[in-house]
Amino acid sequence: MNNEAFEQWESAIRGYCRAYPTVFTSAKNARMHDEDGRSYLDFFAGAGVLNFGHNDERMKRAMIEFLERDGVAHSLDTHTDVKRDFIERFAEVVLEPRGMDHKMQFMGPTGTNAVEAALKLARKVTGRPHVVGFSHGFHGMTLGSLALTANDVFRQAAGVPLEHVVRLPFETAAGGGLKGLESYRAALEDSSSGLLPPAAFVVEVIQAEGGVNVASPEWLHAVQDLARDVGALFIIDDIQAGCGRTGSYFSFDGMDLDPDIVTLAKGIGGFGTPLAMNLNKPEHDEHWSPGEHTGTFRGQGLSFVAGTEALSYFTDDTLMNQVAEKGEIMRQRLRSLADARADHGWDVRGRGMMQAVDVVDGAYAKDVQRECFERGLLIGPCGTGGRVIKLIPPLTIPEDELTEGLDILEAAIDATWSAS
Repeated sequence: MNNEAFEQWESAIRGYCRAYPTVFTSAKNARMHDEDGRSYLDFFAGAGVLNFGHNDERMKRAMIEFLERDGVAHSLDTHTDVKRDFIERFAEVVLEPRGMDHKMQFMGPTGTNAVEAALKLARKVTGRPHVVGFSHGFHGMTLGSLALTANDVFRQAAGVPLEHVVRLPFETAAGGGLKGLESYRAALEDSSSGLLPPAAFVVEVIQAEGGVNVASPEWLHAVQDLARDVGALFIIDDIQAGCGRTGSYFSFDGMDLDPDIVTLAKGIGGFGTPLAMNLNKPEHDEHWSPGEHTGTFRGQGLSFVAGTEALSYFTDDTLMNQVAEKGEIMRQRLRSLADARADHGWDVRGRGMMQAVDVVDGAYAKDVQRECFERGLLIGPCGTGGRVIKLIPPLTIPEDELTEGLDILEAAIDATWSAS
């Protein structure tokens, strides 16, 4: 393995390569290969980007055809045929069956840019500067979204104050739940509390990077009701938990929620090509002036081509039924690992094919990650201090490879546990 170029020339900021110290050369679905000929199962899937695996065949063929016909790869926000195809397909497959009439806003092709745009719009609509974020939330690395993000390591890198955010405890955090929301409501209703109503409440249904903390429908409705009552927008960040990850297209499907804005990125590009999109209610979207929020790569032709093809996975229930079945396999295996260590407070949580086990100790979770890599499995710890082992393999992973990966995880945990 030759890492000299990376060591000599690449920034010290590089991170994932330190956990996966090899040079990858090829990948297919959930299987990756490095230049030394080793094979790895990918249970990290590009931090949730590769819901449909590496090099999905249908998407690859569509992209090759697009390139061979000299399709428009870069278009800013001019009209193109492939952008129209994506918009029409998304409306047909996702929005119309749910009775949603949200406008699709494309911006710079990252999740953090989607959040930045949502914050701008909420502040324009309401004329208010502050937004509500929640403990353990992760919303991105640029300054506006970073202000919403709770992780102190990320926040300390900003170098400037991260302001205009009111932090409330998430439902599963200390002081959270319905009681915490009612306390904030009471403060807003008290003209001597010193608090003013916010522009928006920004919440993840499942806090992916925050430790796979799952909110209940009851609590989410209470957040939405509070937002409505104080004239704020209700924004759901579905960037990692959306696009089929939880067993339905949106993580909030079936909950009868009505978000003003939904932020999407990661999986909507289908192939791993970059794309981000916000769904804005029309009455809010009309507050934008043309070109008021731009982004050089908001018209990425290859992403529209692959993203349109990805939507074919949602024209029937086949994949989502498989996600439910595979998710239950994952949950049961993690549950057995946690039950064997019940005295140590291990906890299993998640939904669909985002499953995790909280092993309490971040240093131990890192040992497990290292052992998994040595045995041919890629995983990514998350949560406070990295104490939560999160599994987000491609939704399309074959069941035998899912079982193989879970076997590797179990062996890695047994090996590190006996050595700890």
